[in-house]
Parts: sequence; C-alpha cells; structure tokens
Amino acid sequence: MNFVCQQCKQPLHLDASLVDLAPSAYDIVSSSLPPAPSTSHSRQASGAEKLAQLPAPPSVKSAWRNSVQGSTPSSSTSSPSQRRQAPRAPMHPNESFVLLQDSVIRAIPSQLPQTSHAKRASFSKGRSASAAAPPQSAAEEPAHPNPSPLSHHLRSSLRLFNLLSSRTELDHPLCAECAHILLETLARQLEETKKERDGYIAFEKEVKKERDREGSGVGRLEAEAKIERLKEEERLAVEQLKTAEREHQQLEEELKSLEREEKALEEEEAEFWRQHNAHLLRSAEQASQLAALRAAYAADSATLDKLERTNVYNDAFCIGHEGVFGTINGLRLGRVPGVPVEWAEINAAWGQTLLLLYTIARKLDFTFENYRLVPMGSFSRIEKTTGDKAVYELYGSGDLHFGRLLHNRRFDFAMVAFLDCLKQLMDYVKSQDPQVDFPHQVVKDKIGEASVKQQFSQEEAWTRALRHVLLALKILLKWTTNGSNG
Repeated sequence: MNFVCQQCKQPLHLDASLVDLAPSAYDIVSSSLPPAPSTSHSRQASGAEKLAQLPAPPSVKSAWRNSVQGSTPSSSTSSPSQRRQAPRAPMHPNESFVLLQDSVIRAIPSQLPQTSHAKRASFSKGRSASAAAPPQSAAEEPAHPNPSPLSHHLRSSLRLFNLLSSRTELDHPLCAECAHILLETLARQLEETKKERDGYIAFEKEVKKERDREGSGVGRLEAEAKIERLKEEERLAVEQLKTAEREHQQLEEELKSLEREEKALEEEEAEFWRQHNAHLLRSAEQASQLAALRAAYAADSATLDKLERTNVYNDAFCIGHEGVFGTINGLRLGRVPGVPVEWAEINAAWGQTLLLLYTIARKLDFTFENYRLVPMGSFSRIEKTTGDKAVYELYGSGDLHFGRLLHNRRFDFAMVAFLDCLKQLMDYVKSQDPQVDFPHQVVKDKIGEASVKQQFSQEEAWTRALRHVLLALKILLKWTTNGSNG
C-alpha cells in the first residue's frame, strides 16, 4: 500500500515510528486531538459570546436571551438528550493488540494472501468511507481474525490518518513540505487571533471603565461645573490659538523678509565669487606673464654676461705667430728667404693691422697727430695731414722696374708713419695706465732694434720688426678691451 500526500498528491514514505505505532502511543495521539466539532453548539456558543460582549444593560441581555430560548424550545430541550446520547466511540477489539515475535508469527497458519490490487482497493474503499463518515470508519472495518503484521501496521496507520482527518479540517497524511506550509499558516492565524483577542480585551476594559463611570453617578452640578470648566478651557485654547496664529503670521512675514535678505545676500555672494574668480584669473595670468618675463630676463642676463665675457676684438683680430712670422687672422706678415710669402697675403695682413690700430684708437677716442688712417683692406693707406700732405700706400710689390721702386719707397714711408702712430697710442696708454709694459720700444723707424723699412735691410730683420708691431698691438688690444678701460 502506498500513501500519497492529500495536498500535493506526491507519494509518501512513512516514518518507522508510524509503522510500529504501539496502542499506547495511539491512545496518546487520539487523546491529544481536539473533539469533533459540533455545528449547533458552536453556533450557540458564538451567539452567547457575542451577547456577552455587547455593551448593554443586564436586563436587556436577559430579555434577549429569554426570547431566543422561547423561539427554539425543541433545540434547547433536545440538547441535553443529545449530549447524553453522544457517548464516546467504542474501542474495537483489534485496536488493542500484543506485538508477536517472528517465531510465533511463523507458527500461526496464515490465510490465503491477498493481492496487491485487493489491498489497494480496500485502502481506497476505506479512505472514501473515512471521508464520508470519519467517526464510524473504525467501526465499519472488517475484522480479521489473524491479520499479518504488515497489514495490521498499515491498518493502524490508516486508522490513525482517518482519526486525524476527522478531528481536523485537513485530510491526512501530509508530506513534510505541506506540513511546514500548514504550520506557517496556523502560526499566522494564531498571531492574528492573538491581536484580535488583545483588541477585544482592550475594548472590554474600556467598556468596564465606562460602566464604572456610569455606575458612580456623577451629579448634575458636577457635570455642569465640568462643562463650564471645559468651556473656559476651550475659550482659553481659542485665545491661545488666535495668539499663535498671529505669531505664526508675524513669523511668516519675518520669514519672507529673511528670505528676501537671503536672496539678496546670495546674489551679492554670487557677484563676489564672480569678481573673485575674475581676479584669480587675472592674477594667474599676471603671474604667468611675470614668470615668463623673469625667465626671459634670466636668459637675457645670462646672454649679456656671456657677451660681456666675450671679447669680440679677439675674434675679429686674432694675433698669433707661425714660425718666425707674426700672423693676424691667419695672414703672415713678413718675408724670409727660405719661405716665400706672396705680396697679396702681406698686403692683406697690413690692411688688417691698420684696421686694428684704427679700431683701438676709435674705441679709446684717440686722435693721431699729423696722420689719418684710411683702412681699405689690401690697399690701405696713411694720409699726412700736416706739411706737404702726402699719401703713403701701405702695400708693396715684388716688381723691380723704376716705377715700382718709387712705390716701394712710399711703402716704407707708410710703415714708418704707421710706427709713429703706434708710438703715439702706446704713449697715451702709458699715460693712462703706467703699469702697462711694452717689451719693445719704438724709436723713429725701429721697434726693438729692428727697422720696419724694407729697403736696404734684411728680410729677417724686417719680419722681426713686424712681429714686434703685432705684439704691441696685442697688448694695446688687451688693455683696451678690459672693462675698466674701454
């Protein structure tokens, strides 16, 4: 026999405690169940409870109760007899039994075994009969003189389920999930019933208090005094309400004025923040401009320092030597027998030398006496400003014809005039700074015991004299380019 849940119709597997249910356990379960519900009794009980809960005088309640009893005499007279005729269901003989051992069961001759189909049919018939008349289901079961242990256990379980179904509002058996849902529903109903009970109890207390107040019998004078007192309290409350309303109106007007002031302050604050932000933007822009100017000033200052430390004259007039030759800007000045130097290079060197002397004199704002320098590169010349006012060419040639010889003679006069101008500038510098020392003195056409004239002198002496000239010019240039002099 297979049991199914009466709610979800799922097959069930009974617990071992239900299969081996003892008679004493069955009695305990049946006694713990509520009695079978009676419709008429519950109806009467509910009517009596409702009548007792009504807030009416006792005389009215008794009159209502007598009228109800007079209208239904048969039911009232028959109820005691019915109560007397409602005995407890008799116990069947097979409900009390002794569990036999396996050895005893094997010795008992068994009847023909029933098929599983018959068992299922008997179970369905018994279940339908129990659903139709639950209280009489146990009495209508056929008696088995020698039931087998399994069928006896199944009948016991079926009888227990029929009893549970007859005493409760649900059919049994139930599965664990349906039983859990049922418990939750019952718990919720219990909570609602408790709340309803608490409401009835509170209402009952209020009714009792009202009855006590009615029973105490408050006098008319006390009631009138109470009414007058309440009217006075009402009048005071109305006055307080009017005062509160006036105060409320004043507060609303103050609130509106404060809101207007707040709005004006918000606008003023917004304008202030706009001006503040604009000021911050201008300040940031000016700060960036100041930083850029400072960076440019620092860069320009560094460039200026670099330029101040730089001597442009040393770059424009680089004086050095190459063997026995003195050089200016890489141009050799002089001739020796073993090293032929072109006159074009010598003339260019003389042009650079005359330009250097002219530049130093101009920087020192010095004017030569009797002479004027005319630097013109390889064709430079010196003009005599006093006396016969001659012009001397400061460049030479290697030709040997008569005209060239006369030209070379003017070339010697030009070199002597150049040496005279150099001597004037050296004397001026010594007058300005006595500490300046020139290693070679200039005497007429000689500098350091060597003549600058080319005619009637050796080329080595002439080259040495020109080297001394370049050395004197270098000393003059160094003194002139000093920061405290130039």
